[in-house]
Amino acid sequence: MTIDQRLSDEIDARREDLIQLTGDLIRIPTLNPPGENYRDICEFLANRLRPQGFAIELVRAHGVPGDSEKYPRWNVIARREGKRLGDCVHFNSHIDVVDVGLGWTVDPFGGALIDGKVYGRGACDMKGGLAASIVAAEAFIAVCPDFAGAIEISGTADEESGGFGGVAYLAQQGFFAPERVQHVIIPEPLNKDRICLGHRGVWWAEIETFGEIAHGSMPFLGDCAVRHMGAVMEEMEHSLFPALAQKRTDMPVVPEGAKQSTLNINSIHGGQAEGDADFTGLPSPCVPDSCRMVIDRRFLIEEDIDDVQAEVMEVLRKVEADRDSFRYDVRELHRVLPTMTEKDAPIVKTVAQAILDTMGTDAQFVVSPGTYDQKHIDRIGKLHNCIAYGPGILDLAHKPDEYVGVDDMLDSAKVMGRTLIELLASPEEAA
Repeated sequence: MTIDQRLSDEIDARREDLIQLTGDLIRIPTLNPPGENYRDICEFLANRLRPQGFAIELVRAHGVPGDSEKYPRWNVIARREGKRLGDCVHFNSHIDVVDVGLGWTVDPFGGALIDGKVYGRGACDMKGGLAASIVAAEAFIAVCPDFAGAIEISGTADEESGGFGGVAYLAQQGFFAPERVQHVIIPEPLNKDRICLGHRGVWWAEIETFGEIAHGSMPFLGDCAVRHMGAVMEEMEHSLFPALAQKRTDMPVVPEGAKQSTLNINSIHGGQAEGDADFTGLPSPCVPDSCRMVIDRRFLIEEDIDDVQAEVMEVLRKVEADRDSFRYDVRELHRVLPTMTEKDAPIVKTVAQAILDTMGTDAQFVVSPGTYDQKHIDRIGKLHNCIAYGPGILDLAHKPDEYVGVDDMLDSAKVMGRTLIELLASPEEAA
């Protein structure tokens, strides 16, 4: 029997364990914001991996955005050393999940198994991927106990809110330095036959327009900041959105619509703050003297961040030229440059071959429309041999009744295990 077949059988034998592990992870509600139960899930993972010979480090990201005594930003890094020198393969999964939202027909933190699918918030994004990577590593160790190098598994905080309390912090501390780690797989839900090479860039900014407060019955005595913002939006519709629609990329971004530059208006608020939910009175009649809009600009690897900003500033200058008393401010909130691992990188070629061997199909190469923690591994860690690969359907992320298929997790675990065989198994074990 070949080593690949032995690994496949070993993973199949762990099917019930994989289901249980995925459900257990879902049943720890790691909601972000605010960042609940991070320590609990890190200790759960530590208790799972320590008996398998992994050395455990729990790392709190002190002082990062969101970190507090009530909601500390905890991360876990587990490392299993091989019998001799070799490369380190690191599986990185984020432990946080987004708000539940409305529309669920099952318990979002129940981890129920229904018709071969495990349901719950974070099932596909990405606790199913985390579980698959653990089972893959454990099965590999069972069939290749004399492997070379090292295996690392991490559960990290705050990916859903930028990753600054998780992978960014760990990269700053040297956990993703190329001399420590050589190959990284992030089991994000991109479908089991896809390899995600990277992601588009992002620029978030808040635009504020200013006016002058006055009595709402005499708006001519004030200056309405909301009307000024309306003019900004009108100019965006007239000039910026059509221009962005013409920008196309050679990156294999999915879905098709994300191959162009995009801009989303995340939020807009002008005038008085909304009252509490139980407030039943009327607002006072005032002309709003401030209006704020948050924009989310996603850009392509062919674009320069300075040009991205300049396009927005040109919109504001056009409005300023047409409107008396137009005043504004722009504050950058977040920026991430695009990144894309080369197709001939070792981890890409190895996982692609493992997909072919496991499923009999050529791997599809894609790029994510949004960002994920590869950005920090690339820019801070200076480690470019990194991809996203994992089970789950990307369209289900953040949706009600989110699920991950058990068979998809098993297939992905086999791909991950075959990758470990190729990169870490001794010639005698692989024979």
